Amino acid sequence: MQTNSSLADIRTFVTIAEQGSFTKAAEVLQSSRAHVSRQLAQLEQQLGVQLIIRTTRAQRLTPVGEQFFQQCLNSLQTINQAVIAAKDDTEQLKGSICINCVGGVIGEDILTNIISEFNLQYPDIEVELDFSSPRVDLIAEAFDLVVRMGELEDSGLVARKLTDIKVQVLASPDYLAKHAVITHPKDLEQHNCLTGSIKRWRFHQKSRQHNNAPIHDIEIHAKGNFSCKSGRALINAAKNGNGIVRLPELYCDTEIKANTLAPALISGSEQEQWHSPDVPLFLLYHRNRYQPARLKVLIDFICRHFNQF
Repeated sequence: MQTNSSLADIRTFVTIAEQGSFTKAAEVLQSSRAHVSRQLAQLEQQLGVQLIIRTTRAQRLTPVGEQFFQQCLNSLQTINQAVIAAKDDTEQLKGSICINCVGGVIGEDILTNIISEFNLQYPDIEVELDFSSPRVDLIAEAFDLVVRMGELEDSGLVARKLTDIKVQVLASPDYLAKHAVITHPKDLEQHNCLTGSIKRWRFHQKSRQHNNAPIHDIEIHAKGNFSCKSGRALINAAKNGNGIVRLPELYCDTEIKANTLAPALISGSEQEQWHSPDVPLFLLYHRNRYQPARLKVLIDFICRHFNQF
């Protein structure tokens, strides 16, 4: 069996397998269907195996073709990354970066201000900031960076911790005046809780005798007559006296200082200090993907600025 198959023929085979048809592959490769077909036939002849079964109506990979496709796909991705690395000029910071981030204060205020400062220092780097989805696939949706709150599953991505975000349980003074004092998280189940995407609220009981180390955990099911994924909407609903919210403190710093929202969970004795646990904020990116200079610079820039919190 000959082994001097050309890289062009292999690329053509991979494109045919990805596109599912010779016609679509030809369009992607900007070639004719006949030329694509000849390249595949040439590759099969060189290998001495049939890679794709072709009929007048459909095509499918043979078992050998499927195995060859997966191996070639991985190898081509490595080659493509090497080509990108070779072309990237580390002295010229330019190009585009796509970021997906949680919205609200974190994305729309904090991260946007950081990126604005970054753009002033690196005007040739284009940054696209997206708030479209709470969960994204970096590979499928072509994002370079993702900013996420909360504990993470092992996804094979690099997770750089940016900061811990303090969480508060709050209500308007008017609401608190009309209802019994809340001294235990379980008491919240008897109240109208205004919720976002998270319906299970978790609390720690901390020990004053052991440097505020958590000694007990409890989780309650928060329910009420209003739910919205917008932090601003929840704040407004709570300010109007409609119920209790659980939000990052930085979302409602203005309201807390103005006393239009106040802490709703009032701990009793020093032995029963209940708190909402801090929520970690992470910057995620690919573990193995080649990082152009522009991406490295932005990652360092974001991490450095969040260290100030």
